[in-house]
Amino acid sequence: MTNSFASHDHSHCVTDALQRAEAHCATHRLQLTPVRRRVLEILLKQHRAMGAYDILAVLDAEGLGSQPPVAYRALSFLVDHGFAHKVEQLNAYIACTHSEASHTPVFLICHGCGTVEEAKADMQDAPLGRIAADTGFAIEHAVIEAQGLCPTCQQAQP
Repeated sequence: MTNSFASHDHSHCVTDALQRAEAHCATHRLQLTPVRRRVLEILLKQHRAMGAYDILAVLDAEGLGSQPPVAYRALSFLVDHGFAHKVEQLNAYIACTHSEASHTPVFLICHGCGTVEEAKADMQDAPLGRIAADTGFAIEHAVIEAQGLCPTCQQAQP
């Protein structure tokens, strides 16, 4: 698993994620249009959450669309099919780094540099899952978000 807070071959993780998305779409007969693919690529390259209008600015500069529905439709497709997630605290989107399996995303958001790391939780073993089980509640969807400082920003503090 790639850690956004650590140094790694970023071009390799972008290429791998795009190949997984293309293979998934081909297998499930989904259309990964040029705009959808480009939005996913933008999110993958950033390693941080981006607002829809930030993404739209990139698309507009590249001649791929200037109207908000262009970005929102692409983001909706990516979220619906597990290639991206919405980070509610930031009202922004991030590429899914665990798109190979269904999971509950956990977002660790650095308020120093804006980097967002995605981890995955096993709801069966997580405290929230145990609480739900104890009350008879069946969790269908959950997103866990935590804000703090990444290792680099922690070291930069006096």
